[in-house]
Amino acid sequence: MEFRTRIPIEEASVKIDHSSGVFLIGSCFVENIGEKLSWFKFRNLQNPTGILFHPAPISRFLSRLASNSEYGEEDVFEFNEGWQSFEAHSAMRREDKIECILSLNQALSESRSFLSGASLVVISLGTAWGYKRESDGPIVANCHKVPQNEFKKELSGIDEIKDQLRLMVASLKTINKEIQILFTVSPVRHLKDGVINNQRSKAHLISALHGFLEEQNSSSLQYFPSYEILMDELRDYRFYKNDMLHPNELAIDYIWKLFSENWIVAKSLKLNDQIDKIQKALSHRSREENSVRHKKFLTKLQLKIEEIHKKHPEITFPQAL
Repeated sequence: MEFRTRIPIEEASVKIDHSSGVFLIGSCFVENIGEKLSWFKFRNLQNPTGILFHPAPISRFLSRLASNSEYGEEDVFEFNEGWQSFEAHSAMRREDKIECILSLNQALSESRSFLSGASLVVISLGTAWGYKRESDGPIVANCHKVPQNEFKKELSGIDEIKDQLRLMVASLKTINKEIQILFTVSPVRHLKDGVINNQRSKAHLISALHGFLEEQNSSSLQYFPSYEILMDELRDYRFYKNDMLHPNELAIDYIWKLFSENWIVAKSLKLNDQIDKIQKALSHRSREENSVRHKKFLTKLQLKIEEIHKKHPEITFPQAL
């Protein structure tokens, strides 16, 4: 008997390997996947202006990339002795205005350059709840601890989210016509909105995404069910961190396994096994660093590193010796 619900996963139409570039943007869940990509030495760029939860700031950032629209003084503001932008996460906060603008524009430049040679974009949508400073203003990426009474909270409708998805795809295809785009809904629950409002939010995101994908009917646009995997296949609190909101390492490992099996070519999966062993060996801290045995261990490890680098020049490790 089967005692759990297995989520069917659509296999990638074009799979990635270690020479591929993967651009990830959106909720904190993309950073979970991004960390795995980095560990296994896939070339990737994650959330260049920090975590973005709502589709609107994601589409706005990608639109800037496509139109070569740089940030200016009008896009940043001073608050609590620092400069930040309502279009970016607090990770982009700087003490100096010019430094803040330069950092934002550097993120644009790096993203545009990376995307032009990338193979895959992963977009993770976190919430349909957004905050506006004005009734007709744009949804902000982050409130930056500005008093809550200065914002209006609203739930984006399905059609509104579809429009943002269209803009995302159009912007990305302007930069790179061959890019594959993988959408997902973050499995992280936003319980600060309340249990019911979190469900409303996720429902809007899922309905909008699937409606959009059905309308587009494109092999370059696909969906990965990370939300469904955690909510249905792993429906147990042992798969959550102590906050009972974020997936723990066990859950992330399982979701990564399913992603790998469906989105990574077989030869790279085999290579991942070798890379994993090297990474763990490099992370090991010996109590006998000056011993002959440890030096032999490092010599063998360095040979393995050089062997992989010779076959795959794009893969680099720190020196073992």
